[in-house]
Amino acid sequence: MSTYERSAGPGPAGPVRVEPRAVRTGGPRHDTTASPTTGPARAPHLGGLDGLRALAIAAVVTYHLDPGWLPGGFLGVDVFFVVSGFLITTLLVREAEQARAGGGRATVRLGRFYVRRARRLLPALVVVIVVATLVARVVHPDLLVHVGRSIAGALTFTTNWVEITAGASYFDQTAPQLFVNTWSLAVEEQFYLLWPLAVLALLTLTTRTRPRVATAAGIGVASAALMALLVVPGQDATRVYYGTDTHLVGLMLGAALAFAYAAPGHGPLGAPRWEAARRPALVAAGAVLGLLVWRCGEDGSAPFRGGIALASLATTVLVAGLLPTPGSGRSRWRTVMDAPVLGWVGRRSYGIYLWHWPVAVMVGLDEPAARGTTAYVLTRVWVVLVTLACADLSYRFVEAPVRVWGFRACAAMVLRAVLSPFGRLPRVVAGTTVLLLLLTVAVVATAPRRTSTEAMLDANAAAAAGDPTPVSTPGATPGMPGYTAPARTPSATASAPSTTAPAPTTTAKAPSAAEAARWAMPSGGQMDVFGDSIVVGSIHALQYYFPGIRSDAKSNRRWSDGLAQVQAHSGDLRRAVVLDFGTNAGVDEATARRVLDLVGPDRMVVLVTIFGKASWIDDANATIRRLAQGRSNVVVADWNAAIAPHPELLQSDGIHPTITGAHLFAKTVRAALAQLSEQHTGTKVTLPDLPAF
Repeated sequence: MSTYERSAGPGPAGPVRVEPRAVRTGGPRHDTTASPTTGPARAPHLGGLDGLRALAIAAVVTYHLDPGWLPGGFLGVDVFFVVSGFLITTLLVREAEQARAGGGRATVRLGRFYVRRARRLLPALVVVIVVATLVARVVHPDLLVHVGRSIAGALTFTTNWVEITAGASYFDQTAPQLFVNTWSLAVEEQFYLLWPLAVLALLTLTTRTRPRVATAAGIGVASAALMALLVVPGQDATRVYYGTDTHLVGLMLGAALAFAYAAPGHGPLGAPRWEAARRPALVAAGAVLGLLVWRCGEDGSAPFRGGIALASLATTVLVAGLLPTPGSGRSRWRTVMDAPVLGWVGRRSYGIYLWHWPVAVMVGLDEPAARGTTAYVLTRVWVVLVTLACADLSYRFVEAPVRVWGFRACAAMVLRAVLSPFGRLPRVVAGTTVLLLLLTVAVVATAPRRTSTEAMLDANAAAAAGDPTPVSTPGATPGMPGYTAPARTPSATASAPSTTAPAPTTTAKAPSAAEAARWAMPSGGQMDVFGDSIVVGSIHALQYYFPGIRSDAKSNRRWSDGLAQVQAHSGDLRRAVVLDFGTNAGVDEATARRVLDLVGPDRMVVLVTIFGKASWIDDANATIRRLAQGRSNVVVADWNAAIAPHPELLQSDGIHPTITGAHLFAKTVRAALAQLSEQHTGTKVTLPDLPAF
């Protein structure tokens, strides 16, 4: 994202310098820095911002590698928002004040400002788009679904609104997109488009620091309030997370800090009160931000009702603690943030952000590995190494040259090299570049419209929604459309996945005939299944193992939908009920309890655990197990434990089962029902040994 830049200017990664009313960059003379004859004297080096960026990008990458490792790592984006808001506003104020000091009115040359933004952002972005698109074509075509829309949004910095308009979900796990991470670039660039005009208006309307700070902070608070107001617990939060209007708090708090720091003598930041409070404030802010990053997962409404705003506020304090003020010495915080390794990562953080997501998605598809295994860790180490290498090459050979010399100068140098009689290598490079661009266009033009997962879910939708089971077709594959197994009863022992239900117990007294019938292993004709896309994807396997099973399932359903489904069938619920919700939204415990109460204690109930990449999966599964406690008629089918060691049985999204995976899902449900039956009857259930698939 654009906050991941060394400075707001187009120059090379020189040191950022601070003046009493501005930030000076180490860029070339054509930047907007003041000349030696008209500008203020150079000031001490502003240390630490690169270190803060490094920590933020580390949090974001860790979160994307495995949300369970750092549930709140996505808040690193908001750290960058604060840094960006501070730097951009400081540079705008400096340029306007320098124009006023030269005898004119406060103004900013907007054309040059936007060109600098383009120089900084577009070169690396274009390289990532071309390389990732072509490699994705080789790795897995599913990654190219909607790639044209994604590229258009990325290059125009409108990804957030493009995806909102398309009805896409940031939290949907069925279709990983190569460039979904560019939503944050869009938020920032839209801020950059409008904020310079607002800065000029503020500088013109008032010369006082307090109204400027209050205006910027007020906009941030209003944005955070709008986010909290619009988010609906239990519903998809993409609109409030992606929306520029609802995600401005970090940018605006950074801008408010810039206005405060631009005041003569650094205003409130130069007061003895701040100097006395600096250290405890830094400790408190660091603790708050660390706790949020460690524990504030994306599930629930906490991030959107204060979490993001609180993280942004804590970051603002941390940035303020890095700023040198009159009388402040070299702080330990600044020394730590100036560590060379943090500086190296921080200077390349924009490239790291651009590269890490497509690399992670492609490596995950090409080399699936079970979570918790050595292979799983090694694939993520590989992602980090590839990302760092790509980001470093991009920084050295793409980003820095364009920032130093500009688009026209770089184009002229390339043209001279190509036309030179000794320019064979440049001609090869130029020709290869043109070829890659043409291939990218061809790949985008021929990209599939749906992922294989979406195609499978669409194909299964009718059967999962409760339409009649397809007629048996000779030669059809078990578990696929067109195959219906003959009716059968449990008759032969067969191994099955374990469940988390209590071990079967033998009753001291044999159950009555009525009790034995009540808890006997149900046939498909005695079963209902309600669920989301996991049930949709597994429906034909369920019909294969449980002929006659009645289903009511649809993608993206939540527990609130499950309540409505069970209510609709309350008059004719069958003897055994399978419930599988929460793949995209987790488990609303109160709603789930209402569902179980509605089903009642006289039916056999199977709760299926969730498998996925989200940080809240473990908590959701703990909730599912808690729901089963104290209910003797409820058993947990541990789909998570069954599928986790077998990522090869999942679709390209790493969430939904393949045909073979669907059979494992059905067998997991079957094993849970058998265990529940054994628990109540004391009689061993033997399961049929079905044909191989």
